[in-house]
Amino acid sequence: MDVFYFVVQQTMFFAIPLLLVAIGGMYAERSGVINIALEGIMVMGAFTGILFISEMGDSMSGQGLLILAILIAGITGMVFSLLHAFASINMKADQTISGTALNLFAPAFVIFAARMLNGVQQIPFEDTFRIPSVPVLGDIPVIGDMFFKNTYLTTYVGILLYVIAAFVIAKTRFGLRLRACGEHPGAADSVGVKVGRIRYAGVIISGFLGGVGGLVFVVPTSTNFNATVAGYGFLALAVMIFGQWRSGKILGAAFFFGVMKTMASAYTSVPFLKGLGLPNDVYKMIPYIATLIVLIFTSKSSQAPKAEGIPYDKGAR
Repeated sequence: MDVFYFVVQQTMFFAIPLLLVAIGGMYAERSGVINIALEGIMVMGAFTGILFISEMGDSMSGQGLLILAILIAGITGMVFSLLHAFASINMKADQTISGTALNLFAPAFVIFAARMLNGVQQIPFEDTFRIPSVPVLGDIPVIGDMFFKNTYLTTYVGILLYVIAAFVIAKTRFGLRLRACGEHPGAADSVGVKVGRIRYAGVIISGFLGGVGGLVFVVPTSTNFNATVAGYGFLALAVMIFGQWRSGKILGAAFFFGVMKTMASAYTSVPFLKGLGLPNDVYKMIPYIATLIVLIFTSKSSQAPKAEGIPYDKGAR
């Protein structure tokens, strides 16, 4: 059972950032803007959040410091995503190229900034955030061992943000308007919906969740940020597509890929996987092989928003 609890805990660490970033991508794309800049947004959010933790670690520690870092990471993601929103909505640029440019810019900027500040590109930080056991909840049989021991606040923040995001897009007027702008922007505009504003909002929300997702990925899995999130932004895009741009399906897809990532990263702690005797590189390829296989079988049934990636020109209606 100890191995089972360990696998569940590790899966949460890997699945929650995927879930956040994929939901962020869903907001942008269901508003009509393709956002493949999620990788770059994650890098920027993780950079500012980890830098804040590193600089403030001597005067603060624990969950208060982490909450502030999460807010900083989210705000950074929002600001950085504005570049993509401006290029895609105002300039009507190719959205794929715009996103690719941001993905290339982010790690280069982070490495440059880190070297200017620290002399090296790595930003170390002290992990004071692990929660050995959540009071009361950690004492619940089975469930407590799986979800409320050896955990991080980022797990619960991620779940809360997912619930809020899923509710907003499905049950609110704003969510209806956002979905309309991604399907039939002309029809939405005809009833007074400001398509450009809604698309800006979708991209900004995407940036916030992507920035938070970058920090949520780094904190439980490392004590050193090296200007990379290991391709998680691209993996989140696969989760979004596998989840058919629907929050409920994205939840299942995120945990599926979380299990795959756990197998790749923690196989030495699982006797069955360790006993297979496969080379390390084979295990590391598991999440990406799974991504390719899943996309091969699901791409034909893709239900992407109809107006996704198409700049809206009001005068051309």
